[in-house]
Formats: sequence, C-alpha cells, structure tokens
Amino acid sequence: MKAELIVALDVAGTREALAVVDRLPKEIGWYKIGLELYSAEGPSVVQAVKSRGKNIFLDLKLHDIPRTVERAVRAAARHGADMLTAHASGGRAMLKAAAEAARSCGRVPPRIIAVTALTSLDQQDLRDLGIGRGLPEHVSSLAELALQSGVAGLVCSPQEVVSLRSRFGPQPVLVTPGIRPAGGEAGDQKRVATPAAAVKAGANFLVVGRPILEAPDPAAAARAVLREMTS
Repeated sequence: MKAELIVALDVAGTREALAVVDRLPKEIGWYKIGLELYSAEGPSVVQAVKSRGKNIFLDLKLHDIPRTVERAVRAAARHGADMLTAHASGGRAMLKAAAEAARSCGRVPPRIIAVTALTSLDQQDLRDLGIGRGLPEHVSSLAELALQSGVAGLVCSPQEVVSLRSRFGPQPVLVTPGIRPAGGEAGDQKRVATPAAAVKAGANFLVVGRPILEAPDPAAAARAVLREMTS
C-alpha cells in the first residue's frame, strides 16, 4: 500500500477549507476534518469537501459509552466519512461497537482508526494522568486492545510505527500525525518525524497541517512533502 498524504483542514470554516482544497495539488486525495472545523460547520463541511472528489478523514476522536459511539459512527458514515477516529482508551466494548457499526454501513464502510496516545503527550504527561507504564508499552497495549476489538487501524506517532509494524504486521492501517518536513519546527507536537522517516518506518497515511497551511506557498509546501514521501 503506497503511503498517502492527508492534509489537515485546520481552518475556521467551509469557505477556507474549500479554498485550501482548490489551491493544493490535485493528486492529494485525502483531507482531515477535525474537531475545530466540524464544531464550526457540522456535517455540511464533510459534504462540501466530498463534492470536490476527496476522501475524508473525520478526526473526532470519539470517546463515549458504546451505544452513543455506535450511533455517531453511523451518522458519520451517512455524511461521507471515509475514516473515523475513536480513542482506544474508550475500552473494548466501545471499540467493538464502533467497528461493528462501521461494518454495517454499506458496501464501502468507513474505517475506524483508534487513537493510542496523542502526539502531544510524553512520559511526564502519562505520569500526570496516573499511568505508571512507559509510553511505548502504553501505546502497544492500547493498540493490541483496539485491533482485537476489530478496528481497521491506529493513529500513532511516527516514532512508534516500527514497533507496531513489528508486533502486528502489515495489515493494520497506521495513520501518523506529528509529521514535520526536514528542518521544520515541532510546534506543540512532542513525538515527530520527517515524511521520509515515517514512510520508511511503514506508515500508510501521513497527516500534515500547519507546515502546509501556514507556508508562504501552501501548494509548493505540499509538493515538497510529497517529494519527501517518495525520496
């Protein structure tokens, strides 16, 4: 499976989102709609970006009781989500409900992607949360729980891709935020890697937002990321 770029539409509204889609290279087929944009515009922004012929990674990080998450997955599928995130820490029953709901949604159901540990967290953050095990063990244990529950893949930092591939093989879809082009700043991400390193490690999808959106020439920045991915 060739690694693909997902551009994060971390913008204020539908008009800005479509302006980004229309400005970036046509070969970019995936866009992420996260909590900020979805909260501002609701399902209509998903449908607007889909109307441009794009795939939607709906990153809402669902985390609630199983029945609520099941209904949310069905609703997201109706609106056109192609991949949808849920927190692995929501537990086995919640993850199974999400996966089963997705599989019931038509011929091409959305893929449920479980979030292990946010890329903004480090070991000290886990200690603050009362989690005593190391970050690699924490990520691996949540990944195992999620995959056993039937989800299609995982969101993980690029630094964890090699270990997850080694443990779980080629089947799970691995989506990696925390991607920073060579020489770029990490920002508020704590576990980052370059596009080339993430692809080499075995990531299927690389999520990039600010390094493209905030560049003087976003289209040129996106092409540079695509070149790094194939280097």
